[in-house]
Amino acid sequence: MNIIVYPGTFDPVTNGHLDLISRAAKIGMVYVAVPLKSDKAPLFSLEERLEMLHENTRQFPNVEVGTFEGLVVHYAQHLGARILLRGIRAVSDYEYELQMAMMNRKLAPEIETVFMLPGEAHSYLSSSLVRAVVRHGGSVAGLVPPAVEAALRKKLST
Repeated sequence: MNIIVYPGTFDPVTNGHLDLISRAAKIGMVYVAVPLKSDKAPLFSLEERLEMLHENTRQFPNVEVGTFEGLVVHYAQHLGARILLRGIRAVSDYEYELQMAMMNRKLAPEIETVFMLPGEAHSYLSSSLVRAVVRHGGSVAGLVPPAVEAALRKKLST
């Protein structure tokens, strides 16, 4: 079975993330991997992000949610993964992701980076965009699971 690692901060998890997870789960075992430390300043704590991911992936028997420290390729090697999954929405994503994929190939040539396009309904969606819409009073219904929208509204109202 293919072992796939899908890393990200998932701050918060969106329906675009869940689209990629559900499609990757048709290909193999998926490890959704959240870094213990990030260069980003997340809105949600690590525990909150993990809980949202657990809640919204429990319907997939071959999806595990966990954390990693250090380089994602080292985590992938530890799991015996052969695939790193990355979502690409636009050309701007590709330029960044290409650099990361090439560095990961240099560090672990046995691991392939696979780029997956989100479904058309989610092609513009990002966690930062979702946070901005909620912060300014807009609706993100259909862009994130209902419980995630409620958590966003609660977090951003205080």
